Amino acid sequence: MPHQPMIEARPLPAKKRRSMSWNSREGRSVIYQIVAIASVVALGWLLVRNTLRNMRERGIQSGYDFMGQPFGFDISETVIPYDVMSTYWTAFSIGLLNTLKVAVIGIVLATILGTLIGIGRFSTNFLVRKLCYGYVEFFRNVPIYLQLLIWYIVFTEILPSFEEAWQVGHFYLSKNGLAFPWPIWKLGQTLALIGLVLGVIASVMYSRKARRHFDLTGQPKPVLWVSLALIAGLAVAGWLAGGAPTGWDLPVKGDFQIENGAVFSPEFTALLLGLVLYTASFIAEIVRSGIASVSLGQHEAAASLGLNKGHSMRLVVLPQALRVIIPPLTSQYLNLTKNSSLAVAVGYPELVSIANTTLNQTGRAIEALSIVMLVYLALSLITSALMNWFNASAAIQER
Repeated sequence: MPHQPMIEARPLPAKKRRSMSWNSREGRSVIYQIVAIASVVALGWLLVRNTLRNMRERGIQSGYDFMGQPFGFDISETVIPYDVMSTYWTAFSIGLLNTLKVAVIGIVLATILGTLIGIGRFSTNFLVRKLCYGYVEFFRNVPIYLQLLIWYIVFTEILPSFEEAWQVGHFYLSKNGLAFPWPIWKLGQTLALIGLVLGVIASVMYSRKARRHFDLTGQPKPVLWVSLALIAGLAVAGWLAGGAPTGWDLPVKGDFQIENGAVFSPEFTALLLGLVLYTASFIAEIVRSGIASVSLGQHEAAASLGLNKGHSMRLVVLPQALRVIIPPLTSQYLNLTKNSSLAVAVGYPELVSIANTTLNQTGRAIEALSIVMLVYLALSLITSALMNWFNASAAIQER
């Protein structure tokens, strides 16, 4: 057996020590960053100190102690009840819930409408394609503030009074807003809502499984109808488990207004409609550009597998387009949430409106506005985190 020459082990290179010397480039960069951070902190401290000193000299009170005091104004729309002893914490909570109400509903409706219009831009029907194009160009180029004012005028001046309300079944549309039936809430509705959430989760899991099956075999599975069956089936199962309550609170015409049922006020309806139509025009362009970014070869490959246009769009094109769609879509969700602050123009009592009334009563302008800033910052960070998670889960995994 021939002698194997020994390979001499080379020593590992010693780790380079970081030098904090001014003569070191790395050291200078660290020193520059420390100086920059210290300068920002010092500037912030200087601004706060001068502001507090000027407020003391003018006899202006400061602090957040007013939040525990009762607020003395009426709020036209509220999700939670309040009374004469309710504090400003309750008032700001009502404003936050009203903001979330219009933001969540607006995001869902704007996403659906924007996606449909974005896909419609590729329709082979000339009329549908041009109508979608006209919608985008009109609503995207008219300022959102002006749109809100127009819709508010429509709902408060043009629509008929409640005596002559437009009626479709048990739905009434008038200057008093949109009145519609609402279930009398019992255990069955709660379980149905839980079943609805579980159905959505199950449909998402099934759609992912169907996508993996398609990637492995090239054979598509029905997703839409199975997802709808899961959502509706679990919701109905929860409703039946809760005793199958069938009571509805139906709106009726009273002496002075439409009574009973649930009502979307004209202020809320004008704000929601304006935000949805405006944001959907931007979402439509995002969807259109995402679909256009998918190469023509992907469409041809899907057609060669025997997929129709619907399956090709849903199984091949949109999953690849999501990588382009989701990042700018996040910005539009943030914009819709922040644009809800324009509700003061139509009298809807969301967070900014509550803060304006609060600072007028208490004189605590900095404190009230700082609460609004922190709330919008938190909402934006939460929305970004959720969309980043969705972006990571929807990303195409490279082999």
